[in-house]
Amino acid sequence: MYEILKNVDPQVYQSIVHEIHRQRDQIELIASENFAPLAVLAAAASPLTNKYAEGYPRARWYGGCQYIDQAEDLARERVIKLFGAEHANVQPHSGTQANMAVLLAMLDAGDTILAMDLACGGHLSHGHPMNFSGKFYNVVSYGVDRKTEQLDYNEISELASTHKPKLIIAGASAYPRIIDFAKFRAIADKVGAYLLVDMAHFAGMVAAGIYPNPVEYAEFVTSTTHKTLRGPRGGFILCQKKFAKKIDSAVFPGIQGGPLMHIIAAKAVGFGLSLKDEFKEYQKKLVRNAAYFADALSKKDFRIVSGGTDTHLFLVDVRAKGLTGKECATFLEEVNITVNKNLIPYDPEPPLVTSGIRIGTPAITTRGMGTLEMEILAECIEMAVCNRKDAGKMDQVKEKVAQLAEKFPLYPEIKDADDR
Repeated sequence: MYEILKNVDPQVYQSIVHEIHRQRDQIELIASENFAPLAVLAAAASPLTNKYAEGYPRARWYGGCQYIDQAEDLARERVIKLFGAEHANVQPHSGTQANMAVLLAMLDAGDTILAMDLACGGHLSHGHPMNFSGKFYNVVSYGVDRKTEQLDYNEISELASTHKPKLIIAGASAYPRIIDFAKFRAIADKVGAYLLVDMAHFAGMVAAGIYPNPVEYAEFVTSTTHKTLRGPRGGFILCQKKFAKKIDSAVFPGIQGGPLMHIIAAKAVGFGLSLKDEFKEYQKKLVRNAAYFADALSKKDFRIVSGGTDTHLFLVDVRAKGLTGKECATFLEEVNITVNKNLIPYDPEPPLVTSGIRIGTPAITTRGMGTLEMEILAECIEMAVCNRKDAGKMDQVKEKVAQLAEKFPLYPEIKDADDR
């Protein structure tokens, strides 16, 4: 698969080979990461990368787009079918650019947005002061209840009544509970606001019918394609048909030029795979794994934020173990378990330190792991955290992780990556 690259540019080749082995050898628990199927990787590496295709199918700036149009049509048709949407734009390069396009289409600079605070689980593109969303718009943030660590819809309603936002954003990057879109719709209607749902993290579960479908409630739905959807790295927008022209114009020429047609083809492949029954079973399994994993860690005296999870991810407060989130993530990476440090609600630590870690099950479920492996991983995490200064014990954990990785091989078909 990479033999040509090995001969042309051995340095880049080695970087790729080492990264493939890192993915194979480490246990990936970062909630926003997954492993795309080989068919998705093949489309992403195709000669479609050569084609400029500014515009949309049958309305391109350049000629020679008849086959490119077919790929984009397939991607749009499949994602519309997957989520029951009226219109889709599959050109955004990322989830953030999908959000940017919606805000550009529907808001003026200085308009008010009501969105989840990053410190309580929100996303940078929902109004962080260093992000475009925080720089160009007046952002009012809602958090979670300090006791339950779950959304307080009464508080959100009060904030909406007070600040009269033009647009409300629902969705998060580190919130483990199901979001009630019907309540958000009622709040938006009360103040005459648009509703945007960013489903980047839970889109796969929506597609499988095990998480409420925001398309039924929101004018606009944005997502990435590479998290629970297990496609290529990219984004897309779903919207009601009456907003289609505004959304399409905001993407091109509003914020992007030529679309990445090789990635759009890979999106089409990913959406096609998501329509299959096997994908639905995978989503059920990753949710089951997350619940079991969180429970296993809770029994080992780790505090699970909000008391558990309804989704593919959960947050762990590691202060009781005498650690910050940054320290915990570092110790776990030493034994080849990859997590990310993460703020917990109302965290006393700064964002670069944090009091927690975020754990997700998409990648390990893709590898075939089940509830038995969740128990083993919980034991490995506990052993590493409690024996972080004992080199011998850490080596034992590392060996357990190696055995688990070997039992569930990743990309065994990529044979030419075996010569490190």
